[in-house]
Amino acid sequence: MVAGAAAAPAAAEWDADQAVTQLYSAHYRPLVRLATLLVRDYATAEEVVQDAFVAMHGAWRRLRDPNKALSYLRQSVVNRARSVLRHRAVVEKHAPKALPDAPSAEHGALGELERAAVIEAIRRLPTRQREAIVLRYYGDLSEAQIADSMGISRGAVKSHTARGIAALRSVLEQTT
Repeated sequence: MVAGAAAAPAAAEWDADQAVTQLYSAHYRPLVRLATLLVRDYATAEEVVQDAFVAMHGAWRRLRDPNKALSYLRQSVVNRARSVLRHRAVVEKHAPKALPDAPSAEHGALGELERAAVIEAIRRLPTRQREAIVLRYYGDLSEAQIADSMGISRGAVKSHTARGIAALRSVLEQTT
């Protein structure tokens, strides 16, 4: 596979061409399979292997033992696959994050109209019912806390809340 040490530079280049061609013919597919297992992408694996062959051809004169060219190629494929994986990790780490789905302008406008209708309906309630509903659903207080805040019994809180909800339901059903 390799010419004698006293061969002319043109002969050494020809030997590199010939040796790389023979290695390519015999080992290209197994090296691509190896790279595919490492990088999980066939097209990238082919690029890795082709780059390894090109690098080996360029370094053929510096190769100490041309009989170990296949080992050199395998190691080159593994190293280049690692580089690809490192590059992918960096790209994924710094990839822009997708923006969350934003509701449409119509959704916001309808929501605002609904909130305005609810607030207006709450304003129309009698004072005790309004207080009980606001403390329960907006203040997130328990019945006992509402009773203490309003100075009434828990039963009265239940009564005012139930009547207020019924009145709100009635008013809101009429507006929709």
